[in-house]
Amino acid sequence: MKLEVFALCDAATDNRGKLNILGTFDQIYAVKMPVIHPACAIALRLRFDKIEEGMHKVKLQFVNPDGIPVFQAMEGDVNPRMGADIGSMAVNLILNFQHVKFEQFADYQINLAVDSVSLASLPLRVREMPRPQTA
Repeated sequence: MKLEVFALCDAATDNRGKLNILGTFDQIYAVKMPVIHPACAIALRLRFDKIEEGMHKVKLQFVNPDGIPVFQAMEGDVNPRMGADIGSMAVNLILNFQHVKFEQFADYQINLAVDSVSLASLPLRVREMPRPQTA
């Protein structure tokens, strides 16, 4: 299995197997804490070889700097099935989030595991909005 895409973005869609991603980012700025980010998505594209056909468990966990989950881990199954003439196939997954609350300015992390094996992590830095300089 190969991870082809793992992105935090403003929005994502899947159109007949075509993964569309809008506005990837890794930083959020806020004037004060706590802050609620209105909406975002995580877009994933996993490629499975023929030999990997069958059920796989996918787990995403969004954690704060202390490793404490921001919200409950998301878990689900993918079950790629291929015809005899197909050597590999991609599976797109999109997870949409609304009103994510951040309690502190810090470096957060989004962790991805498949079949209990850690595959990748994405950083998300929540920073204080720089104050305008006065003359």
